[in-house]
Amino acid sequence: MRRFVIATILLTLLIGLTGGVARAATSASPSPGAEKLVLRTGMMQAVDTLNPFAGATMAASEANHLNYDFLVGYAPNGDVRPELADSWEVSDDGLTWTFKIHPGIKWQDGVPLTARDVAFTYNYIIDNQLGAFVTGTIPIEKAVAVDDFTVEMRCSKPKANMLRPWIPIVPEHIWSKVPPDKVETYQVELPLVGSGPFQAIELKQGSYLRLAANKDYWKGAPTLDEVIMEVYTNQDTMAMDLKSGALDVAVDVPVAQFNGLKSAPGIKAVDADRQYMDDLCFNSYDNPNSLANPVLRDVKFRQAISWAVDKQKIVDTALGGYAQVGQSILCPSTDGAWTPSAAETFGFDLERAKQMLEAAGYTDADGDGVREDKQGKPIELVLWTRTENPAQQRAGKLIAGWFGSIGLKIELTVTNDGVILDGLYNFTDNGKTYAPDFDMYIWGWGGAVDPDFMVQDFLTSEIGNFNDCSWSNAEYDALYGEQVSEMDWPKREEMVTRMQQIFYQEAPYVVLYYPRMLMAYNTDKWEGWVPYPGDNGMVVNTNMNMDTYIELRPKVATITSTSPGSSNTTLIVGAVIAALAVIAIIVLLVRRSRGRAVEE
Repeated sequence: MRRFVIATILLTLLIGLTGGVARAATSASPSPGAEKLVLRTGMMQAVDTLNPFAGATMAASEANHLNYDFLVGYAPNGDVRPELADSWEVSDDGLTWTFKIHPGIKWQDGVPLTARDVAFTYNYIIDNQLGAFVTGTIPIEKAVAVDDFTVEMRCSKPKANMLRPWIPIVPEHIWSKVPPDKVETYQVELPLVGSGPFQAIELKQGSYLRLAANKDYWKGAPTLDEVIMEVYTNQDTMAMDLKSGALDVAVDVPVAQFNGLKSAPGIKAVDADRQYMDDLCFNSYDNPNSLANPVLRDVKFRQAISWAVDKQKIVDTALGGYAQVGQSILCPSTDGAWTPSAAETFGFDLERAKQMLEAAGYTDADGDGVREDKQGKPIELVLWTRTENPAQQRAGKLIAGWFGSIGLKIELTVTNDGVILDGLYNFTDNGKTYAPDFDMYIWGWGGAVDPDFMVQDFLTSEIGNFNDCSWSNAEYDALYGEQVSEMDWPKREEMVTRMQQIFYQEAPYVVLYYPRMLMAYNTDKWEGWVPYPGDNGMVVNTNMNMDTYIELRPKVATITSTSPGSSNTTLIVGAVIAALAVIAIIVLLVRRSRGRAVEE
């Protein structure tokens, strides 16, 4: 009877332990203190920098919008809505915009935020031609703080997209101390000081970013205490951590895991709408300083090899069908997006690609299977794909094969974002001479509702900054200057359409596809997820709408935490070992009881 009682007690403990493991596996995520309400997001892309004037990745943009407010924001459906500005109006001639700033806002260090901070931010960008945002300020001449809560944007011409630029407002009392010539390489100090709903407090490069809730946020404190943006190097591991409860949301889930997550209890798997494209970028810099293969400067060469890319095949095999074949630099959901006619479209035709290369003077004179350039040198090109994106790696393998079949020697290399950015932003002569050091790579762009953000990136003035293909066209530049000041949308749309046509025809990019975002998030533990743009959009990993982070709240009250950069694996393994020990004791007691019975 004594052994039976002990066994019963141990069995009860085992049941309780098993339940505890289940609860721990679905508890909130890492944070150094206990009892904090923490949201943990998993993604494949790292925050490259928290300097808002230098960030290049989507992860950095999202983190910066959590930390800094815009003048005007984005509603969940993509519409314009007030952010720092409660209201605005434009003069009859379109040259002066007046914004009323919400009163009583404070920076995260307690200093009042006023119209002077807004004016400083815009003038800091305009006066110093800061590459990250300067095109978004065209044609603003000067920002003027009329009083503490009124700022005027005075323009040389009307500005059609005044309410759409992606410009975080920064505190004058901090950034005025940073010399303009150092701003784009400035290493910010943590915690960051912004006005947003969260504050970046810890960054471990390539591993995670921790943000603490701004409980004094002027729009109302978030329910969350912290957000951990954790970086993964393996998509399958990320999906498994979501299933185990170590993650609350996973971004860029692999197709096989995504299809399985659709039926997982307590998890919502969504192939979300997004304003994004993936492209094959050619280094088109027509300059002796370029370190790319010179054949890529020839528009006829680029047009020819554009016919050697089977976009539908890439969508079907590399992305499991979760994408739309790409054409224009503007995503289909962007205002003014254009689609080429059948006669204009670069289709997939390897024979046509070969014929065009022959006609352009790129032949295989020695019959070794590799074409020569016009100086008789074999054409060898390096194609980079990203470790952060397995789908792009699969696309790269297909493209390398097709290019090889038309007589080009391709070296396919998988590398990380840092290496690509180093090649893209390569400067010589102590930083004075731009010398992009790459041939071609596959990456992507996130766009916006207004077309200006994307079309501005390919201006000649953006070479060495956002214009990663280093392409230049005088007609394109002139049209940009016209469309940005055209307040009549139909007329502006005509100009934007022509710009897309010029870019497409000269082929500095092959726009491969517009991918869906495969993401999954925990709906059993959390409620208040807000998709953007629209009902089937992304709940995180967008730099426009931050509502999820503000609205999210738990469905359960029991919250525990673990350390950043870790999952619940150790907890679960330890619990399993303990459970096995309990089972072993029960078995031993039962066996000893049986032995005594036989002996008697």
